[in-house]
Amino acid sequence: MAISIHPAVDSGLRPSTTTLTGGKLRCHCASNPVEVTVSTQSAHNHVCGCTKCWKPDGALFSMVAVVPRDKLEVTANGDKLQVVDSAATIKRYACRDCGVHMYGRIDDQSHPFYGLDFIHTELSSEEGWSQPEFAAFCSSIIEAGFDPARMDEVRNRLTELGLEPYDVLSPDLMDLIATHSAKAKAKAKTKGPGERSAAGDGRASAGDTRKPSEAPVRPAARAKSGSGIGAFFSRLFGKRS
Repeated sequence: MAISIHPAVDSGLRPSTTTLTGGKLRCHCASNPVEVTVSTQSAHNHVCGCTKCWKPDGALFSMVAVVPRDKLEVTANGDKLQVVDSAATIKRYACRDCGVHMYGRIDDQSHPFYGLDFIHTELSSEEGWSQPEFAAFCSSIIEAGFDPARMDEVRNRLTELGLEPYDVLSPDLMDLIATHSAKAKAKAKTKGPGERSAAGDGRASAGDTRKPSEAPVRPAARAKSGSGIGAFFSRLFGKRS
């Protein structure tokens, strides 16, 4: 059986354009679809294997990008939206009728990704959204029932498509998280005795235990789910550690 990563990438990556200034995302309802308007190009697009992100039927991975939250607005039938899991770090707003996830939002202001909303650009008819750049949480597809003996096939296919496979996130995003953690720790040290900063002991709010001095994840050394930052990503994406 052929490996289907995601319908938007199975035939190759579609070109992005710097002239795209946004577009409208619509759920799969035949009538009165939920509509979300995004007024900017997306960033950090990637395919994700975690078990919380919405995936089209038959796809092993979801496709997720981010935009600033002030560039996203629900413009039609927002009364149909409901949060999938209110306890999750990312509140995923889905259409209650068709089940499609329209966007995800982080409310915790101390979180390194606060201010970014997560979207599925495939829900837009506009062309030219940012291309997927990498594959995240590849091992998590096993939790959804995929045969672990075929993981080499999946990683090989991702590499063929130009999507570097990681078991966590890309180096750029790992560096962003580590930078946030380092700044929070430095801020905590400026507090007087008995005071605590909003970031607690300086770790990322979702439980990142990696020291800022530790090297970011690189392709040659994929992070495993049992690593020190496992708790962070367990809360961020709902992945079991």
